[in-house]
Amino acid sequence: MKESSISSLDRIDMKILRALHADGRLTNAELATRVGVSAATCYRRTRRLFDEGHITGVRAEVAPASVGLGALVMIGVMLDRSTPDSRYAFEAAVLKVKDILDCILVAGEFDYFLKIRARDIADFNKLQGETLIGLPGVRNTRTFFVMREVKENARLPF
Repeated sequence: MKESSISSLDRIDMKILRALHADGRLTNAELATRVGVSAATCYRRTRRLFDEGHITGVRAEVAPASVGLGALVMIGVMLDRSTPDSRYAFEAAVLKVKDILDCILVAGEFDYFLKIRARDIADFNKLQGETLIGLPGVRNTRTFFVMREVKENARLPF
């Protein structure tokens, strides 16, 4: 994101962000009506919100099971060293693995948490054995198979 902050967003910008966050399929005309500005103004403001990095993308939320990815797995990763170089090598490798949905640097017992979708336990086991254990700097992992998703990908509370 460019040098911007919430202080650079006015009331109309926030209305646009809230409306698109709730329904990314709104047309520009529908969005303009909802936020109370002309279609041209709405288009310019929305483009600026994209350009400044406030809006990072728009996509459909696909039901994972409908595309054969019903197993959700969370993995706590401990690196053998916690140095900038070891973190960089690990993160660079993670970015190349399409099966890893999220990689989050955390404080505490683990260095990272990974979120992975797989077809089933056997599919995950193959990924673990062929890819995950070979990521650079990994000392130890702890795997958590999700039994039920209570709340996922909730809207931001703004």
